[in-house]
Amino acid sequence: MKFTRRTLQASMALSLAGSLFASPSFAADKPKVALVMKSLANEFFRTMEDGAKAHQKAHAADFSLVSNGIKDETDTAAQIKMVEQMITQRVDAIVIAPADSKALVPVLKTAIDKGILVVNIDNQLDKAAQKEKGIQIPFVGPDNRAGAKLVGDFLGKELKAGDKVGILEGVSTTFNAQQRTLGYQDAMKAAGVTVVSVQSGDWEIGKANTVSAGMMREHPDLKALLAGNDSMALGAVAAVKAAGKVAQVQVVGYDNIDAVKPLLKDGRMLATADQFGAKQAVFAIDIALKALNAKTKQADMPELIKTDVVLVTKDSK
Repeated sequence: MKFTRRTLQASMALSLAGSLFASPSFAADKPKVALVMKSLANEFFRTMEDGAKAHQKAHAADFSLVSNGIKDETDTAAQIKMVEQMITQRVDAIVIAPADSKALVPVLKTAIDKGILVVNIDNQLDKAAQKEKGIQIPFVGPDNRAGAKLVGDFLGKELKAGDKVGILEGVSTTFNAQQRTLGYQDAMKAAGVTVVSVQSGDWEIGKANTVSAGMMREHPDLKALLAGNDSMALGAVAAVKAAGKVAQVQVVGYDNIDAVKPLLKDGRMLATADQFGAKQAVFAIDIALKALNAKTKQADMPELIKTDVVLVTKDSK
């Protein structure tokens, strides 16, 4: 896959991973990898799935891929059932973007006990929950707090000390939602801006639209809405338009999905962050394949493999 200069860190790591298993010595039965995602109603995860499928097609002799995602971001029970199905199907590895940082740990422990390698992407699994189960699952992904701070810092330059803003958090039990909120709060504190409300939009357009409308009614002088992902940013943009406050309330997001690019261009959104979801999944799949080829045990896999995240504005190339 071709990487831009903005993804140098992830690109270098991918190049290393590629060189390590460019000519894998897999057995006749090629490994079967399962990609388990959150809501496929979210463009970010559809892009992730597309990237993974394209990678498998380009390396069809090396591994097979089965991918699936839940219908909405909060259906943790459905995602647990998906993992159970993958265990039943005896996949060799599971790459998962968990809907909940703690609730998925027990079933992933079951998978590991069955000899399945597990790699975590997007939303980091809770370390304490893993320790309690005696497992370590490597996380492949960006520093969500740092990525959100990049976006928040850019917004802060457009605001004045004492201005009021609201934060649209993702599912509050997820690590990445918490980290992005912290990153936004870091940036607002540095800018002297007041966060008057933090409410969950469950990562979804409709919920975020409702929450955004409520925030603006409660705080008529609100100057910005900081959304934990771009789906919620879309809901916020619609709420700002409905309230007749396009010139008053700025909106920022996180993920850089295609749907927000026109909004960045015309100013309805100020900024977002790109964490390169498709490449994230590919990198994790390759790490799993390398571990399988080397017969690396779950406990011997690295704890963290950091990937890139960059600020995206209307002026980004």
